[in-house]
Amino acid sequence: MALPVFFLLLLSISFTESKLTVDYYKNTCPEFQRIVRETVTLKQSAQPTTAAGTLRVFFHDCMVEGCDASILIASNHFNVAERDAEINHSLSADAFDLVTRAKTALELTCPGIVSCADILAEAARDLVTMAGGPYYKVRLGRKDGFVSKASRVEGNLARANQTMDSIINLFAAKGFTVEEMVALTGAHTIGFSHCKEFTDRLFHYSKTTPTDPELHPKLAEGLKRTCANYTTDTTMSAFNDVITPGKFDNVYYQNLKRGLGLLSSDHALVKDPRTRPLVELYSTNQAAFFKAFARAMEKVSIHEIKTGRKGEVRHRCDAFNSISA
Repeated sequence: MALPVFFLLLLSISFTESKLTVDYYKNTCPEFQRIVRETVTLKQSAQPTTAAGTLRVFFHDCMVEGCDASILIASNHFNVAERDAEINHSLSADAFDLVTRAKTALELTCPGIVSCADILAEAARDLVTMAGGPYYKVRLGRKDGFVSKASRVEGNLARANQTMDSIINLFAAKGFTVEEMVALTGAHTIGFSHCKEFTDRLFHYSKTTPTDPELHPKLAEGLKRTCANYTTDTTMSAFNDVITPGKFDNVYYQNLKRGLGLLSSDHALVKDPRTRPLVELYSTNQAAFFKAFARAMEKVSIHEIKTGRKGEVRHRCDAFNSISA
């Protein structure tokens, strides 16, 4: 009889370690929410693109190795980290700075308690809400991962030039439905993309037609001027939502129907019969979009999380404890 009891005990311990709760820091760091919220407010007020940048960093983190702050690790002589993968080169420095600021404040208040993964998840939600988007619960208790390798990034994040088949399959492989994918793509309602992500639609669409004929003519003209020197100035970019770029709303979906989708993958949403009905729904019903986005973000935020001994609470977010100690 001792063996089954022993295994039941192990299961009980495992369950306890892996349980995330919204009040995880209630006793160990009661100031957690306040400190993150105040840090977010100050940063977003000073740099309004922080919301979009942080949301993107959070998503890129969760899709590779799970939501374990592996995206925050800096490369060194021994390891090329996630953030230095080609697709992550354009991630916002403001997002990394935000997490660093919050972590510094938390280490002064409750040292060694709050993970960088939890800071990133909480900050992303607070910023979505600040930008006008929906509030959703963030369950806490993630640990920071032990692995961050640029070589593991490719194939885990959708690219602008991928077909809708491949994007749907990528999300499906991670357990996300078509509806969740379309709702999550609505994050493009804020933020911007660098010219190299969409210049094929402007200058190299086909041998006979340099510009995508389904791109709104006035938008195409403006983008051509903006991106004229994109090969020499790689910082050139444009807003994903040209109408309300700083507000989290459903105008992104309305734009898709007007030929104002910036990326090829954006435009594909309104063309594919599997995704067009959802674009139609979210473009006319912001409440439906907000509800779907909130649910999808809650699901993303617990994707392949590390708990218990599968992770650690880093002393600093850009280095593993074995390196930073």
